[in-house]
Amino acid sequence: MLCSLYSHILNSKPPPPPLLPPLLLKPSHAALISSSPFAMGLNDSSPGAMRNGRGLSDQWAESVVVRPRTTERHITVHKRLVLGFALSILTLIIVTAVAVVLSVRFEECGSGRDRDGSAGESGSRGSARLNGSRGERTGERGDEEAVQPWRNSRLPGTVRPRHYDLRLAVYMDNFTFSGEVSIELECVNATRFIVLHTDRLEVRKGFMRVHRHFPFPANQMYVVVLHRELKPMRLYRLNVSFDAAIEDELLGFFRSSYTLQRERRYLAVTQFSPIHARKAFPCFDEPVYKATFSLSLHHDPQYTSLSNMPVESSSLSDEDGWTTNRFARTPRMSTYYLAWAVCNFTYRETQSDAGVTIRLYARPDAISSGAGDYALHITKRLLGFYQDYFKVQYSLPKLDLLAVPKHPYAAMENWGLSVFVEQKILLDAEVSSSSYQMELTMVVVHEICHQWFGDLVTPVWWEDVWLKEGFAHFFEYVGTDFLFPKWNMEKQRFLTDVLHEVMLLDGLSSSHPISQEVEQATDIDRVFDWIAYKKVSRITLRKVWTDMFAVVFQDYLLSHMYSNAARNDLWSKLSEAMRSEGRDIDIGEMMDRWTLQMGYPVVTISKNQSEQLPTHYITINQEHFLYGQSEVRKNNSLQWQVPLTVAVGNASSICSESLIWINNKTETHRVSEMDGNTWLLGNINQTGYFRVNYDLQNWKLLIQQLHSNPQVNLSVSVAGLIDDAFNLARAGYLPQGVPLQLIGYLPEETSFLPWHAASRALYQLDKLLDRTDEYRLFSDYVLKQVASRYHQMGWPTNGPGAEGNVLQASYQTEELQRELIMLACSFGNKQCHRQAVAYISDWISSNKNRIPPNIRDIVYCTGVSLMDEDVWEFIWMKFHSSNAVSEKKILLEALTCSDNTFLLNRLLNLSLTSDLVPEQDVIDVIIHVGRNPQGRNLAWKYFREKWDVLNSRYGEALFMNSKLISGVTEFLNTERELNELKEFIQSSGVGAGPALPRALEVVEGNVRWHRLHRRQFYQWLRKPLSQTIG
Repeated sequence: MLCSLYSHILNSKPPPPPLLPPLLLKPSHAALISSSPFAMGLNDSSPGAMRNGRGLSDQWAESVVVRPRTTERHITVHKRLVLGFALSILTLIIVTAVAVVLSVRFEECGSGRDRDGSAGESGSRGSARLNGSRGERTGERGDEEAVQPWRNSRLPGTVRPRHYDLRLAVYMDNFTFSGEVSIELECVNATRFIVLHTDRLEVRKGFMRVHRHFPFPANQMYVVVLHRELKPMRLYRLNVSFDAAIEDELLGFFRSSYTLQRERRYLAVTQFSPIHARKAFPCFDEPVYKATFSLSLHHDPQYTSLSNMPVESSSLSDEDGWTTNRFARTPRMSTYYLAWAVCNFTYRETQSDAGVTIRLYARPDAISSGAGDYALHITKRLLGFYQDYFKVQYSLPKLDLLAVPKHPYAAMENWGLSVFVEQKILLDAEVSSSSYQMELTMVVVHEICHQWFGDLVTPVWWEDVWLKEGFAHFFEYVGTDFLFPKWNMEKQRFLTDVLHEVMLLDGLSSSHPISQEVEQATDIDRVFDWIAYKKVSRITLRKVWTDMFAVVFQDYLLSHMYSNAARNDLWSKLSEAMRSEGRDIDIGEMMDRWTLQMGYPVVTISKNQSEQLPTHYITINQEHFLYGQSEVRKNNSLQWQVPLTVAVGNASSICSESLIWINNKTETHRVSEMDGNTWLLGNINQTGYFRVNYDLQNWKLLIQQLHSNPQVNLSVSVAGLIDDAFNLARAGYLPQGVPLQLIGYLPEETSFLPWHAASRALYQLDKLLDRTDEYRLFSDYVLKQVASRYHQMGWPTNGPGAEGNVLQASYQTEELQRELIMLACSFGNKQCHRQAVAYISDWISSNKNRIPPNIRDIVYCTGVSLMDEDVWEFIWMKFHSSNAVSEKKILLEALTCSDNTFLLNRLLNLSLTSDLVPEQDVIDVIIHVGRNPQGRNLAWKYFREKWDVLNSRYGEALFMNSKLISGVTEFLNTERELNELKEFIQSSGVGAGPALPRALEVVEGNVRWHRLHRRQFYQWLRKPLSQTIG
């Protein structure tokens, strides 16, 4: 297919004039010339052979010139000599042919001996067999070839790149590109092999001046075998010409499209992280092989081209009239941070205080509407913030932000050219909610932080990807607090949006350590999950966070800038900083228990019941928390160094907290003296990454405290208490009634955070129970807790028929109001339903949307679920006519809220089989239909039937595939659905990474909860509220 594409390229548009010999290997300062399509060689020709050849020619010249030719004898002798020479040449040709055949047979044996592609010992055994047959004649060269380094999953490291000169011609009319790359190589160890990465590239073939060359698809490698060894400490140059397609998928160099004035326009952009640069050019595609890059892009002049660096020169070709943009040389960086784009976008521009040019590129209509102005403004402020904080300047002269219609991730932090999906960077202030603005802000903060943690200092290997993702995720909250201090993100939303979310995932037996061994390319994508992004934010930074940590960051960045780092590099910097303050702490030893072990502990605190010890002693036990609690008993060997903060109090007062380090399974510690009315509270403000359990009497005292005087404790601690209680009950550590009785105090709660923690926990329970016969018991209980505070807070504006207060609210108050409206409408509050219907009806009748932006998603979804098919069609029409990306997102999600299964099925089919739903939104449609109790079976069935299509479209983007699998399966909870999932995994579950085993564990847990705890749960709901825990 690639051959035909290349042929079409040659016939459709003339390529740029050749800039490099198509494929060439040579010492950098040697004079080696080749014009063959695929030529490699070393300037180490065989002088002896050449001398002999010239000598033989001279002798023949002498015999021909000086010998008389007048007699017949001389003529006969001459003919005999000519005949002898011809026979000699023929013999030489035959011998050479035989040698080539034998060589090929030998190479075939060598390549076939390790069919499983294994390396190491297998390669050594193969080497012994081959060398045994050939004796010592093979020498070191034979040994090296027998090892076959391309069978290893990692590059051999015998050569490393110093600089790439990459030149591409991009054909947007047929979505292909051709390229030439010249790689300057440094030989580290003597070798006859050059092994690098290629994937889906057609390397142009021809006569070669190398021993042989071949692809090894199993490891996405290309191998060049040379006649002679490369010499250590010498520089060489490898030239390769290649062709490929601009794929209609989301990795490598891919294409996207958008509509402007009813005209479909196309663009092409790169996504190389983690291992997809090899899809765009031959390269050493591992993070440690940093090099500099010079890039040229040749394309139709109607397009604009962008890359990491500014355009250094631009010219128009006399031959085809096309533009060639040559970009300035980059600093040293990893291949997956190289980026380019070919598009016809426009831009807005600003400059940082340090003179860095910042541009935001997007669709022309988005730029003209000002949708990119907000992101551009905060990026300017963030560059200054990070430079001041890290005391390290931003390294490039410019930073471009590119908003694309589809992308496999929210964004990608390419150095100098960060790429965002439109929904995460374009903001229409008139229709976007505060939650949308907050999410967008955090994505931009995250990506700008990566310009230091990731681009400037890159992890050595993917097992330590958290060194960049964990830092960037933590700074989402620090940086957002800098931009908007009143949001209080670091102390408020960090807890519920980071800690509580990642602990759900990390409580599964299918979880993994933060640092996990990665060998195969197929394993790399699995490290990009919330464990790497969110867990490290708490356990690494919160545990050792002091005022001196900014100095540690600076030292770490300066020591490893333009290079790579591993986790021990960070631990050593932290240990040095601790010693400088007189604290001899081995950070590495402490942190390895958290980064090299999966999961986290549950710490159980009990008042001393022994008569031998006074009442101011407590017993503390730690064990591995798992939702499948029985599995804890099977493997209880894990333990952690736990920094436990403990406070004691009673109905009228609370004592100051104390810090206790827990190193063993069970320990006894002294605290303040206690009596029968004294309660204990552990992990104050939930700064530690673990759950805390208590004896039932202490739970009772804490619940009584909250009911009688909730203001004694900080809202952050209460939010953690609520989250722990619901999850301990879910895992079987606590009776089911404890968390329900705990949230009975919520009508008196005025802070957002406890409500938000409760809302997240109740949502999980809601999806477990929403198809049960007694569901009304649960929803009525929730509404009792919500009603009084909901009516007090009211709605944000007096819309038509509004029955609430008009509030000019602060951010936290606005978020609490939104949370209460969402709970009220979701669980069936009649007044909330009437208000939502009134808003929708007014919109339809007046064609003016007066719904406050902050609650539009709630109103849209509620209206679609309660009203008729005409409302669904109205929302569908508005989805297609809206140009605001935030508005389109919530309109599409609202369509999934219908109770009409015909409409849900129609939406599912339209999403995958037409252009009416953008490709990047298909996954969200399927997931949201599955969250609707009326659509759960539909989405689950549709997912299984369309798996081949979905997996082919999103399979390589495992992050998206994982999101789809977990979203569709997380609320399956019947024995039938569990059996269907098992059958699906057995028949079709290949290639989904860890997502399917994790989904199976979640569904097994859901079924187990129904079998073991549902009856007890509903029994408690039937009891009078005055009854105690039981």
